[in-house]
Amino acid sequence: MSAYQKITPIANQILKKYDLCDHCLGRLFSKQLHLSSNKLLGRKLKKNSKSNPRCYICKNLFENLNYFLKLMLDSASSHSYSSFNVGITIKPSIIDRDDVIRSKYKLKGIDGVKTDITKELVKLFSKKTKKKFDYLDSEIVFTVNLKDESCSVRSKSLTLSGRYVKHARDFSQKQKSCSNCAGKGCRICDFHGISEYDSVEGEISQFLFKKLGGTTAKFTWIGGEDKSSLILGTGRPFFVKIQNPHKRKLRSNSAKLEHIEISNMKIVSDSPKKPLKFNSLVEAKISTSSKIDSKLLQKLKILPKNPIVVYEKSGKRSEKKILSIKYKKHDDASFTLFFKFEGGLPVKRFVTGDDVSPGLSQTLGMPCKCVEFDFHDVEVK
Repeated sequence: MSAYQKITPIANQILKKYDLCDHCLGRLFSKQLHLSSNKLLGRKLKKNSKSNPRCYICKNLFENLNYFLKLMLDSASSHSYSSFNVGITIKPSIIDRDDVIRSKYKLKGIDGVKTDITKELVKLFSKKTKKKFDYLDSEIVFTVNLKDESCSVRSKSLTLSGRYVKHARDFSQKQKSCSNCAGKGCRICDFHGISEYDSVEGEISQFLFKKLGGTTAKFTWIGGEDKSSLILGTGRPFFVKIQNPHKRKLRSNSAKLEHIEISNMKIVSDSPKKPLKFNSLVEAKISTSSKIDSKLLQKLKILPKNPIVVYEKSGKRSEKKILSIKYKKHDDASFTLFFKFEGGLPVKRFVTGDDVSPGLSQTLGMPCKCVEFDFHDVEVK
């Protein structure tokens, strides 16, 4: 006796008691027969049965899947993507009725009705859009609610790296979070987590939201700077993760914004998991409380020979190296310092000697103050 002949009596028993559509009937036996089309098998099994007006399990939901397909197409219309995944919500009563039949007729190892509906939606959407279904790493994910006939879409986050040059003083690096949601995203800030765009972070975020869409932007900075500092040379590197972007490609890798210029923008796999090591080349203008001469400034040449110890209020202690140092005297109470150092050395505290040893003031034997400092280069190791 063939496998088909074995299942026919069971199918007939089920059909005597329950009205089932082709999809639901075929699903109960298709895996056993190693068939891919539930609908065709169901139609074959029902060839001697009368046409049923309403399916006991799904209530003819399979006949209305084109409606939900349209919801998916509309939801994804503003997104760029190459792969997708689908999750669905259905009424618990549908699953309960499916379980009743599977249990009553001891039908094991078969797909549930929810799985089958999902597969059909995937098949319909893939055929219509020519996009690839990817269960593990899709670029967009649909959540189709068949209970309230709604559909939402979320896209995979996008991480970019780049550099920025800042020619304007009194312009902060970081942006204050939205006061209403503390950066989580709400209706007041249009779900961006920030409500103003008056910083380096703000201008880059605004640029990327305009080009790619998305909700929040999370930055990983390679070092920081004072509000009054300039960032020159090739600029400071950064990483930014855009949540729920609509587009996945930038047409240009550079842009000139109001206060900054960004360059070398490219899509990367992820932000660094550990802090990157880097060196900074800084020009600092220093004022002194007493008269200085060239002989005194020569003491600065000993600084690269020993590590600079930095103490934090948390009790953390770190050591940084000064790699090179030059100076230029202006008058009796001021000079410019050009020095290259390992990232993480707080420049102003190094000058005053505030929990930094040896500091500039300690080395010269007099109180010193950093008037301003600018970055000429930030070099990632």
